[in-house]
Amino acid sequence: MVALVTPMKDDEMVDYAALERLLEWHIESGTQAIVAVGTTGESATLDMQEHCAVIRFVVDCVKKRVPVIAGTGANSTAEAIELTACAKQAGADACLLVTPYYNKPTQEGLYLHHKKIAETVAIPQILYNVPGRTACDMQPETVARLAKIDNIIGIKEATGDLSRVGKIRDLLDKDFDLYTGDDATAVEFILLGGHGGISVTANVAPGLVAQAYAAALAGDADKARAIDAPMAQLHQKLFVEANPIPVKWALAEMGMIGRGIRLPLTPLSAQYHDIVRGALKQAGVL
Repeated sequence: MVALVTPMKDDEMVDYAALERLLEWHIESGTQAIVAVGTTGESATLDMQEHCAVIRFVVDCVKKRVPVIAGTGANSTAEAIELTACAKQAGADACLLVTPYYNKPTQEGLYLHHKKIAETVAIPQILYNVPGRTACDMQPETVARLAKIDNIIGIKEATGDLSRVGKIRDLLDKDFDLYTGDDATAVEFILLGGHGGISVTANVAPGLVAQAYAAALAGDADKARAIDAPMAQLHQKLFVEANPIPVKWALAEMGMIGRGIRLPLTPLSAQYHDIVRGALKQAGVL
């Protein structure tokens, strides 16, 4: 699954023509689901109307060829409910809800936040734990509590801590999807029993990521690692500055989108251009 960027024009407005091109490219390349307006999609700077408009556009363009997962998390429970309801109305197949950022809730607060959203909006929901960005780490015990709610179907676990796979699975008494959000450890996460990943690298190398994940899911560790190896630098260098700064620059360098990015994010610093360009060349995508 790709954590899709939101292409923007030089005036910072959403570039819907470029977005449609990206969607077609991903479907042709083997990406198995589109995650729209997540962190990589600059959800933090899109207003409510823009956020919902992008979700509707993605759903309409994809036309059920692959699932569309809408990023609808917020640090306000009421806002997250509103966004999730909008995604359901737009026809999204599921929603991805990041843990509330900035306000640093307790584990009980996390449980009640996600419980209320799930009980209010009847759409499949995937938890999203990324403490490096939110200053809030959802513990495996809290995940297990939330997994008991019927329409909470999985988690995107982006700590990069591979021990989390086993810890969460040991606490579950039902089928529950475990997705990684850490490209550098994704293949190993899947080989340990994960079900897939929501990838930043897939923005620039969708075919390679799809092939690596498929091999890992089939249990072919050697093949998965061999496909993944040329992308090792890419997994790292796409984070030399805050995501999605490097990946949007990389896509522009590939001629896939323009260079628009919304403040407070800024274009990739010149000192990193050759570094990211080199990683793209090593992966064979530039």
